[in-house]
Amino acid sequence: MALGVAALPFTFVVHLLGIADVVMVLVWILYFRGGLAWESSNKNLIFNLHPVLMLIGLIIIGGEAIISYKSLPFEKEVKKVIHLVLHAIALILGIVGIYAVFKYHIEDDIVNLYSLHSWLGIAVIVLYGIQWIYGFVIFFYPGGDPSLRQVSLPWHIVFGVFVYVLAVATATLGFLEKLTFLETSSPKLAKFSSQALLVNSTAVVTVLFGAFVALSVVSRPPAPPPENNDYAPI
Repeated sequence: MALGVAALPFTFVVHLLGIADVVMVLVWILYFRGGLAWESSNKNLIFNLHPVLMLIGLIIIGGEAIISYKSLPFEKEVKKVIHLVLHAIALILGIVGIYAVFKYHIEDDIVNLYSLHSWLGIAVIVLYGIQWIYGFVIFFYPGGDPSLRQVSLPWHIVFGVFVYVLAVATATLGFLEKLTFLETSSPKLAKFSSQALLVNSTAVVTVLFGAFVALSVVSRPPAPPPENNDYAPI
């Protein structure tokens, strides 16, 4: 059972970067930005739900869902269910995260959908939803015929990676946009302050996380151990 995970170092790096990314965004939001709230007179606390839910949902859990086939030592059918459920959780958190930012804009009298980040964000959540529904119907229930699944699989993988890379790029744009607002609005955030450095570092770790998810996808699966009595796993 300890076979595949030990042979794929990329997946270990993904897990470590994912933990670091979550810790960093939580430190930013809870320590520097005052925390989280669904209802508050301080509307910034409502906005704070957006980066936390989007990062943990679409980026971290979504990335773990993508590599689940190579990072988990289970049977294929079990990994298929885990893959499906993790993507569903990521999609739900993403939808709630987008709703939170709309809620913040409406309650703070800010227009919606005026930036490239917001346009790409809507595109990502729509494409993510389409990808999940198609995967559920074709590969899970009721399931397409074998020939359709065979033809669909490579396109499902390519499209999934494309949507994920787009999600990482959109998240990076979001960090840049928010930091730009903080550095230009009153009171201005110093460009080399601890908070500014943390936001930029979180964005960098997010990109690295996405890169290692992609590397995990394209890496070859571990070779099976030799079937003889001389084999001793290390």
